[in-house]
Amino acid sequence: MPKAKKNILGAWAFLIGVILAVIVGLLGLGATEGTWAIILVILGILIGLLNIGGAELKDFLLAGTVLVIVSALGGQTYLGLIPYVGEIIKALVVLFVPATIVVALKAVFAIAKG
Repeated sequence: MPKAKKNILGAWAFLIGVILAVIVGLLGLGATEGTWAIILVILGILIGLLNIGGAELKDFLLAGTVLVIVSALGGQTYLGLIPYVGEIIKALVVLFVPATIVVALKAVFAIAKG
């Protein structure tokens, strides 16, 4: 697939994923189970595969890791108690964990290549 199409697909996956995560969180549709979780995970994988490469790897891994850790810890403490915010955080974590894992695997393979 040409790089321009790959970037457009990745950008759309990111935009749709974030908007969908916010909507799923606001409506309380259960982002951590069922169909919505599967959709968010698939979009996360697409984000990791299509959006991130080369020079962006380290920046995305740092930002993605911080986002996942802070969201998980924030969701377990006071932020999780605020109506809707906790559900939005859960949905974003479901979206970004697979993306971060895919990018981390890409980085490992890049390091192994030499």
